[in-house]
Amino acid sequence: MIKKLLSWHGLGQEGGLLVIRLMVGAFMLYHGWEVFDGEKMNGYAKWLTDMQFPSPVLMGYLGKGTEWLSGLLITLGLLTRFACLIMAVTMSIITFGIGEGRIFMQEQHPFLFVVLAMVFFFVGPGRWSLDYVLFGKMNRSI
Repeated sequence: MIKKLLSWHGLGQEGGLLVIRLMVGAFMLYHGWEVFDGEKMNGYAKWLTDMQFPSPVLMGYLGKGTEWLSGLLITLGLLTRFACLIMAVTMSIITFGIGEGRIFMQEQHPFLFVVLAMVFFFVGPGRWSLDYVLFGKMNRSI
């Protein structure tokens, strides 16, 4: 047991990747679900207006919509790299555009989503995903 824990080899990679992917997707779905709540979206539009953000209503819906869409796609493991790109861009805008880029303080939460998006962008969604089911044979020849 100790030998496995100290080994550089992966330990339960496919199952671990699935659990982490589902958690990340669920968190993004949760945060993006606000796109369906008009009262909250009005609050975001006012907040973005106060910050003098360009096109505050559009940007609010675009931001929350991409959170919801990326969360759904990541949860399903469908078009995962595309979902990771839009999630990373959205969370980077929150971290560095709306926030002040203080990744070890206030903007740590959205920046961690940027990091997780990068992980799944480079590693992929894993074997237990719709990407693997739909595109697995195509990718095995590469």
